[in-house]
Amino acid sequence: MIAFWLVCAIFVAIALAFVLPPLLQRPDKEPDESGRKEANIAVYRDQIAELERDLENGIVSPEQCQQDRDELEGRLLEDVLATGDGRAKRFKQAAAGRGPAYAIAVALPVLAIALYLRVGDQNSMSASATAPSQPALAAGSQANEQFSQQRMEANVASLARRLEKNPGDTEGWIMLAHSYSSLEKYSAASAAYAKATALKTDDADLWADYAFALAMSNGRQLQGKPAELVAKALRLDPENPKALELAGAAAFEAKNYQQAIEYWQKLMQKAPADSEVGQALSQRIAEAKTLSAGPRAK
Repeated sequence: MIAFWLVCAIFVAIALAFVLPPLLQRPDKEPDESGRKEANIAVYRDQIAELERDLENGIVSPEQCQQDRDELEGRLLEDVLATGDGRAKRFKQAAAGRGPAYAIAVALPVLAIALYLRVGDQNSMSASATAPSQPALAAGSQANEQFSQQRMEANVASLARRLEKNPGDTEGWIMLAHSYSSLEKYSAASAAYAKATALKTDDADLWADYAFALAMSNGRQLQGKPAELVAKALRLDPENPKALELAGAAAFEAKNYQQAIEYWQKLMQKAPADSEVGQALSQRIAEAKTLSAGPRAK
């Protein structure tokens, strides 16, 4: 019997060796939240760039590209907001961790002995030990559920409030603008893009996105300021796919069909002819050619 209790004591000591050190650890240093945020944004940029390349190469359709982009933006937005909101909570939990540590140190041996005396069967103990894993699996499944629009709207509103206090956060304005566009709130997106482009003036993609949002908020009209923004994007990057597509659309809208054809043919060189993007461009070019030839046929 003495040997049994000695073995129990050894197992309890081993268990406490794993449980207590993390709980007793003091929060001596604040985690580098800004570094984590920058890393998340860098990963997001890479994923968005890969999506854009797939779109240009005709691997994915524009609808699928936009859907994937919305999902990435939603996840990043949730993560960035959670980083700031969870900081104080984590430190409070770490500071309060020593009290539970002492409680566990006392309670664990008592519970282990009581459980053995009550159950008396190692198989039963093993079965009960596996039971808590079910809620954990359910929680993991819930965490992987699709980001709902309502939740995204709440996070977007939270980000907007933060940017009011930190108007110099370039990446925050870009994220806010993309999020508003995903929610089809183009007027708010245009205002956010205006802030973002004022802070980051050399990004052709950003100017093209600004032009698109402004056109959508103006009743899908590219003439006027949206066309000026597209021209600025093309000055920064004459090969930018977004700017070329919008420039063609603006020319088509202005009934300058030949110029629209030139922009779209330049864009078509970047996409395989048998891809969805290539086929869509071919149809638009054919329509522009028909309309361009119309007056001369008369």
